[in-house]
Amino acid sequence: MASYDVIIIGAGPGGYVSAIRCAQLGLKTAIVEGRDTLGGTCLNIGCIPSKALLHATHMLHEAEHNFAGMGLKGKSPSVDWNQMKSYKEDVVGQNTGGVEFLMKKNKIDWLKGWASIPAAGQVKVGDETHEAKNIVVATGSVPSTLPGVEVDEKVVVTSTGALDLPKVPKKMVVIGAGVIGLELGSVYARLGAEVTVVEYMDAVCPGMDKDVQRGFKRILEKQGLKFIMGAAVRGVEATKTKAKVKYSLKKKPDAEEVIDADVVLVATGRKPYADGLGLDALGVKLTERGQIATDAQWRTNIPGIYAIGDVIEGPMLAHKAEDEGMAVADVIAGKHGHVNYGVIPGVVYTTPEVATVGATEDALKAEGRKVKVGKFMFMGNARAKAVHQAEGGFVKIITDKETDRVLGAAIIGPAAGDMIHELCVAMEFGASAEDIALTCHAHPTYSEAVREAALACGTGAIHS
Repeated sequence: MASYDVIIIGAGPGGYVSAIRCAQLGLKTAIVEGRDTLGGTCLNIGCIPSKALLHATHMLHEAEHNFAGMGLKGKSPSVDWNQMKSYKEDVVGQNTGGVEFLMKKNKIDWLKGWASIPAAGQVKVGDETHEAKNIVVATGSVPSTLPGVEVDEKVVVTSTGALDLPKVPKKMVVIGAGVIGLELGSVYARLGAEVTVVEYMDAVCPGMDKDVQRGFKRILEKQGLKFIMGAAVRGVEATKTKAKVKYSLKKKPDAEEVIDADVVLVATGRKPYADGLGLDALGVKLTERGQIATDAQWRTNIPGIYAIGDVIEGPMLAHKAEDEGMAVADVIAGKHGHVNYGVIPGVVYTTPEVATVGATEDALKAEGRKVKVGKFMFMGNARAKAVHQAEGGFVKIITDKETDRVLGAAIIGPAAGDMIHELCVAMEFGASAEDIALTCHAHPTYSEAVREAALACGTGAIHS
């Protein structure tokens, strides 16, 4: 038995970042992980491998559609799917190996195995029970499923199976038009699959700005994705090599429709995962949605037990978990831990990328807030035109009508996931649109579109 100041259960972005921060603050720290590699879902079977495939298939798209126009002549590249997957695994290995190095560098013990909490102050891993003054639950989430849809990770797959299909399917049906479904749907569409997205709601990326939803769907349709909106999936019949997806449209609930597929990707979101920890026996309170209930300092109702990341309320995002991981470490060390939940960006890593932060225009108007909106299309941005990513994209900034303070923003365009952080920093410091508009932006850059949108909140953009 070993004794620690902190034991963190789960080595995903929330867990490993929290462990590093705890160690930096002088706490004797251990992290528990049952996988053979660190990094959790994100690094192993989520964010990182999917971005590798998105990058590889974007390069394929460029070669097939844009190279000739730029004077790059020659045969279009053929796809070696197994080699592409090997590249993906190499990227994963570099990142998970990097996390293991950081654990060693910061003298954090890796307790290999699956954890349970037999009592407050105790963590059992395998046959050993360790003592901990503080325990942080950072066990993440798993894909959620639908009634009547049985996942086998071969024909009917979650994001996990979709990252490692034995071959590129001719026909793929994606259930769910959220981030995961659209990213992986884009991957397979670029690889030549006929991709149909079936979504219960009437818009893609539910909850996003309506201008983004409309514009993004049009862009994806031009890229070859097909959409069936307002459709409720009733079930999936699968054989060893094929599947039939049964659905009905909300406007025709009694008329069942069927669509054939080689692979069905179930991308209907994720749910918290804390199985095997023994939280019920401990009396840890959960929310109505099955999340671990915490206070403003990430404490559960059991003294000495904290929770962060996907297992608690809030957006299921790796960077949200990282922020909570650092903040809870500060709390445990007797400092002030803080997360500004109003300034957490969200990104869809398609091409073009989509990024948002803060409140939407509709949400603010529903609250009775008077707002100003500045919008600038990437068709007026010289750099975006040069890289074939100007059409349909824009920057939108929403400000308070009286104070000009930035309340929210949305971007569809090249490098949107990087550019959104200028607006995050502006919001964090309470900046106005005028502050952004008066800041010199280098030319030619995509970021000039942010400045133009800020100008549009005032007297008007220059290049539109």
